[in-house]
Order: sequence, then C-alpha cells, then structure tokens
Amino acid sequence: MTTNNQWEAFFDSHAPYYMQNVFTRNTLAEIDFLLEVLHIAPGASILDMGCGAGRHSIQLARRGYVVTGVDISAGMLEQARQSADEANVQIEWIQSDATQFTTTARFDAAICLCEGAFGLFNAGEDPDEHDRSILRNIHTALKPGAPFMLTTLNGMARIRAVTQEDVVQGRFDPVTMTINSDQLWDLPSGQQLVHVRERYYTPPELAWLFEQTGFTIAHIWGGTAGNWGRRPIDLDEIEVMVVANKSTR
Repeated sequence: MTTNNQWEAFFDSHAPYYMQNVFTRNTLAEIDFLLEVLHIAPGASILDMGCGAGRHSIQLARRGYVVTGVDISAGMLEQARQSADEANVQIEWIQSDATQFTTTARFDAAICLCEGAFGLFNAGEDPDEHDRSILRNIHTALKPGAPFMLTTLNGMARIRAVTQEDVVQGRFDPVTMTINSDQLWDLPSGQQLVHVRERYYTPPELAWLFEQTGFTIAHIWGGTAGNWGRRPIDLDEIEVMVVANKSTR
C-alpha cells in the first residue's frame, strides 16, 4: 500500500528488522522500571501509543495487564501480532495515526516510548500541533489521575551538536527546534536514505506542553533507551523521559 506519510512508509519498510536494533535488548528492564515508577495496579488497562513492533505491549501483557497498542504502521503491527502469538498473549492492536486516534475506552495508564509517534512529523505538518494532538488524544483516553510516561528527543543534545552551517542550509531550525534533512542511516537492514523530520524538546518546553494539554508533571529524567533511571538528564543523551499524571482538576 502506498502512503504519503513518510514515517509510515519508513516503519513499514523497517518493521522486519526493528527488533534487531540494539536498544530493543533492554525491554525487560524498561518494563520493570516503568511499573515501579508508574505504580500501575495488577490487571490494569494500558494504552501503548506508537507501540511499533509491540515490545513493551507484549511484556506488559505477559505480566497480566490489559493492553491496547496503537501504531500508524501496518508493517510494525504485523510484527507485533506475530510476536504476541508467539508469546501467547492477547492484545488489542489498532492501526491509527496517533494525532487522529479516538476511543471510548478509558485507560488506567499510558505510555508513548522511543519516538513511536511523538516528535516525528511529515512535510506540511506543524510539528507543535502534531505533538499537541497526540498528547490531547492520550489525555482524553486516560482516567482522571492516571499515570503517563513519554520518552522523546533531547533538544539540549541537538543544540550542542548542530552547527551554524546546519541552520544556513535549512537542516536545523532553531526557532522550531526541528530537523528537516535527508540522512543516510545505518540500519539492521543496511544503509537507507531517510527523510528526517523531527521535533526536539528542552525540559521547559515539555513541561509547558504537558501542562497545556492537561497533565501534571511528576518527573523529567534522562530517558535514553537502555539507560533509564531516576537520574538527571545527560546533556548529550538522545532522549529525555517525562513522567506525568492526567490532572484531576
């Protein structure tokens, strides 16, 4: 199936190789950490927005949680279904753009991890409205007071890495904190030219955005896959973590 969504097309092509990425080896430790931090009751319902190949969803289901995984990529969801069948767990898989996701269900908790949706926009999209829509949809899907964990791209690391030439050539916009460039990525499937459009965030921006969409921030920590912890952000690390709750007021 053809698509105008660059990230949907990328993840469809990358799906068979996704679990070969090094960072996926830390799934069990990540699940242990998020359950410890979010204090999710046994048997609770969890929304995994941007679930990808389902690595977090499946491990949560194996521990008795009722999981709904949402992703834009049919290829990633096919991999997720196969892995869930192999693990003998039942999960509701939904193909949807996270910016357009709606549901009548109300979940006990939500996760949005490893740039499964948040921070990845397409040509012609407003990156801020893109991510605000995702947070609004997650907020709507949660019960009052429910916990939510997100990991996203670290704007401080990006600022420290770019050059003035990147700004002049249009590869990085310091006003919108966005990358817009063609990059050659080394992937498990081999080298691939990827049209990269990503929004990076500093902690104050994340705090403001979460507050504007009805969340109360509990923590902002370092959140790079494979190095989660209750710790300060490393300025040069890839990702940051936000732990929040749906506001009850």
